[in-house]
Amino acid sequence: MNVPVIPVRRSLAALVAVAATSGVLVATPAHAGSDDIRRSGSCSGSADWKLKAKHRDGRIEVEGEVDSNRNGQVWRWKIKHNGTVSARGRARTKAPSGSFSVERKMANLRGTDRFVFRAVHRASGQVCRGTLSI
Repeated sequence: MNVPVIPVRRSLAALVAVAATSGVLVATPAHAGSDDIRRSGSCSGSADWKLKAKHRDGRIEVEGEVDSNRNGQVWRWKIKHNGTVSARGRARTKAPSGSFSVERKMANLRGTDRFVFRAVHRASGQVCRGTLSI
């Protein structure tokens, strides 16, 4: 019995294309540097989020971003580090992109560090949430 062999690269490209057109969130790491981890996805409404982390000067630099394409929105955000809230605040989206970003330097704990970035726009009820481990 002959079984057709499908090249892995073509199968992966087809899977990504199906996921992109079906609205399924596919969060994959993009390694900009040897140690730079990035994730991105859609929020519960029309906004998008990005989360990235990298080792820097013995610590971990974490950056969360929300892009709603609307200027002047006030969002509440927080960053959890291994389950504990390490930073929180409010941010306003600004021109020209209608986005905001927050950056914090966190302790590099023993083992794998897990970060959760969450932002809420109360007026619309929209929630953004992203996670990554480094």
